[in-house]
Amino acid sequence: MANGQWYPPEWPDRIRALAEGALTPVSPKRAATVMLLKDTDTGPAVHMLRRRASMAFAGGAYAYPGGGVDPRDDDHHVRWAGPTRAWWAQRLGVDENGAQAIVCAAVRETYEEAGVLLAGPAPDSVVGDTTGADWEADRAALVARDLSFAEFLDRRGLVLRSDLLGAWTRWITPEFESRRYDTWFFVAALPEGQRTRNASTEADRTVWIRPREAARSYDKGELLMMPPTIATLRQLAPYATAAEALAAAPARDMTPVLARARLEEGEIVLSWPGHDEFTKHIPTEPTGGAPA
Repeated sequence: MANGQWYPPEWPDRIRALAEGALTPVSPKRAATVMLLKDTDTGPAVHMLRRRASMAFAGGAYAYPGGGVDPRDDDHHVRWAGPTRAWWAQRLGVDENGAQAIVCAAVRETYEEAGVLLAGPAPDSVVGDTTGADWEADRAALVARDLSFAEFLDRRGLVLRSDLLGAWTRWITPEFESRRYDTWFFVAALPEGQRTRNASTEADRTVWIRPREAARSYDKGELLMMPPTIATLRQLAPYATAAEALAAAPARDMTPVLARARLEEGEIVLSWPGHDEFTKHIPTEPTGGAPA
């Protein structure tokens, strides 16, 4: 049975165009996504969203809360708890302003899409219930980009809890894709007293699922996912608790994973370095769609 690997049906044609010099790669935009964990009797579960089938990109695929970095968060002063911006800059491979904006994006997207806020009134606290009408108005303003996350924190008098995040991995969308993102993946534990909800307009379902169970469903073709999603699920599977996964994050390699395409014996070979399971062999002549 085919697994649940998703990739756009137009990729073969775009790969050929790139190889022939007819396609100029677009610059990737910065993005962040968060693998939110909570402990259960049978091990940690991760919060996942199913993208609406109507979405132009990865419709029907399971993913984590995430989205683009807001450049307004680069240089706006943010009340900050946890490792310094300099520490995060070294960890993420960017400058200090960029590190602040990427961490802000991770926390903002978790709030926008899951209703969970990794911030509090003091450096050692997190907010409680965020379901009131005033909170929802601010969340909607963030989604509409009428309000930057730094401005939101200022208005609420909140401290961003960077210590509740662990940088896990980094993936860059292939050069032949029309929508490209340089995405930092983070891991975090659900704060005590907070609950997730489907607050995303891009998702039609949310689940808490153990990484091994999600990976098995992917292998059976029951859950559709992009390579970074299933790769990170497999990486999370060995950990017995959310705290163990967070403790492992600082030692993880953050070298970006970027897909490569090469011509080999009359076909295009699409591969992700270090992730052999995603290798695809694509005929050099158009076939009218992506291979199974």
